[in-house]
Amino acid sequence: MNTSPLRPAPLVTLLTVLQAIATPAHAQVQQAGNAETVLPSVSVSAPRLSGDQADTAGVGSFGQVPLQETPSAVSVITRQQMQERGIRQTTDVLRLDASLNEAYNAIGYAEQFSIRGFNLDNASSYRKDGMEIAADASVPLENKERIEVLKGLSGLQAGIATPGGLVNYVTKRPTAETLRTVTFEARERGTLYGAVDLGGRFEDRRFGYRINAAAEKLRSYVRGADGERQFVSGAFDWRLTPQALLQLDLDYQHKSQLSAPGFQLINGTDLPAGISARTMLNNQPWSRPVKTDSANVGLRLDYQFNPDWNGSVAVNRHAFRRDDFAAFPFGCAAGGLFFGFCANGDYDVYDYQSEDESKSLLATQAMLQGRFATGALTHTATFGASTLRRRDKFGDCVYGAVDCLGSAANGTSNLYNPVAVPASTITTGPVLLRRSGDEQSLYVNDIVGLSEALKLHAGVRYTRIDRDQYDAAGLRVSELNKGYFLPNAALAYSPRKDWTAYVSYAQGLEHGGVAPLFASNANQALGPSKSKQVELGVKMALAEEWQVAAALFQIRKPLEYTDADFAYVRNGDAEHRGLELSAQGRATRNLAIGISLAALHTRQENTGVESFDGKRTTNVPKFKSVVQLDYTVPELNGLVLNGSWQYAGNKAFSPDNSVTVPGYHLFNIGARYSTRVGGVATTLRAGIDNVADKFYWRDVTQSLGGYLFPGAPRTFRVSAQFDF
Repeated sequence: MNTSPLRPAPLVTLLTVLQAIATPAHAQVQQAGNAETVLPSVSVSAPRLSGDQADTAGVGSFGQVPLQETPSAVSVITRQQMQERGIRQTTDVLRLDASLNEAYNAIGYAEQFSIRGFNLDNASSYRKDGMEIAADASVPLENKERIEVLKGLSGLQAGIATPGGLVNYVTKRPTAETLRTVTFEARERGTLYGAVDLGGRFEDRRFGYRINAAAEKLRSYVRGADGERQFVSGAFDWRLTPQALLQLDLDYQHKSQLSAPGFQLINGTDLPAGISARTMLNNQPWSRPVKTDSANVGLRLDYQFNPDWNGSVAVNRHAFRRDDFAAFPFGCAAGGLFFGFCANGDYDVYDYQSEDESKSLLATQAMLQGRFATGALTHTATFGASTLRRRDKFGDCVYGAVDCLGSAANGTSNLYNPVAVPASTITTGPVLLRRSGDEQSLYVNDIVGLSEALKLHAGVRYTRIDRDQYDAAGLRVSELNKGYFLPNAALAYSPRKDWTAYVSYAQGLEHGGVAPLFASNANQALGPSKSKQVELGVKMALAEEWQVAAALFQIRKPLEYTDADFAYVRNGDAEHRGLELSAQGRATRNLAIGISLAALHTRQENTGVESFDGKRTTNVPKFKSVVQLDYTVPELNGLVLNGSWQYAGNKAFSPDNSVTVPGYHLFNIGARYSTRVGGVATTLRAGIDNVADKFYWRDVTQSLGGYLFPGAPRTFRVSAQFDF
């Protein structure tokens, strides 16, 4: 096994800094003083619970536009919400927003989601502080201040991303006053977690720091899908002049966990019955964990030219490496089934190996933002340029006793009576550059004040893509050199400051999907495709701190699927029409309520396949809702109770809709108690997820031929947070 090149340098550097900060000299750093000026960033609002609220976000609109006035649907999950709801990974955010769903989100593997029914692309739909990262490993949240979700097309904001939307992780920054926080958590089945969060200013207050570190022993609800994780990060600020701020951030994560494959249909037609959510199919004696290492190094300079104009330049390097292993269940050769388990529960077991995969991304961005007037019209303008250099290296994976395309199973196991099968002797092929991409973008956006109440948001991005693919011999097999214009326009009407109505039109661009292993064009990526969106929305701030938002949208994009000849093709269209509603506020002085609803009508058209046309998109409920409650107990100071109810309607599993999975209700409860222990501010939290211990299918994807994943059974958690 190769040693990851990502590991030593960031870890040693940050631990050295951590040790320096922990010394007594630095522990006595002055805690008073003015906080540094935070320069404008590309920034929108979310409803609040427990007094927590976000007013802006780094996605949605350029400039310092309040979320209330931004003509797009954006959800913001703040640090406080993550703490109160026990959110340790992005998957947990699905409990807060009805527009988000899972999409081949296997335990121990990369987290994968859909928004508005469209799957996100782990290679292009995720950002850290607005800069592209690959989300092929779980994105650590310890150093994140908030998670911002832009719903719908993001061609202007991102250039390339799938039609569902964009996820942006905003890193924590140095604090004005000294911060020392330690958190411990334990969960049912033996998961243990510990983290520290340190922040403040150095003796020379022009310099600030924020250090986060965490370690976790992972014990999944799926038997044997266990592992461990370590994370460390540092963020540093340097106030060069009153106008200039230099920011540096670094982070590194190592994770190792046995992955938990999903289930296929019994006999290719029926949902598995009589199974437990804890059933593990990757349970051979030769099963090995998936190991990932990921790291980021980012640098940003903000400069305030005058009160009306500011600029920024930023660069981020993201590196990712993975050793991917699985005893993989797939099909039933004895029963003549390519997709599906045998009628008696038998399934073929394959040895999947792909060692030393790596991805590197180098992203740069420069922006100039300012305000000016032309006659009676006011302008808030953004001018920007960005580049992205991406390199993907991997070898031909091995699958079974031969290789990915001519595989033979190692043996047969059974869903109800597992059987040990022999391991293969194969290894991953030579690791070479297999995909390279370079993107250059220029963009401009202008918010034109037509009147006191009416504003026109108009922008366009030009993105040029140079993308090559190579075979196992290093020979180029495809080449793309093309530019695309991506317009975006919206009209926003705000007769009062407490409500805004808008209508918008946008175009988006996404990379073509990569053909699955069993396709005749396996591992080949289709060319980019464009999508279109029309959206109507309204946002209101009402009495008693209530915020209400609604969005009605239609998105059309080209449809991609594996045809009857096992070729991965683009043919026909996917049309998604939906309505999203959210409301959050206080029903009484002590009771806060949050509601998120999403109704979605999906349709496949013009595919040329009669059994597909007019059918629903798979793995997307027609209706989903989330209701959250926070109750401050007046009789006991410091005690807050919380609860949530999630409902998801039935979902189509097969493209022809011949198989659907039933909907489900989930109930979660929790409590927070704030007190002091030995003079230290202490917050104790406890929670129970899936209180009724409901069995349900949380994810029913068609990826890799179609798999079903059960949701977690009832799970307890307790934690203690100490603020020194």
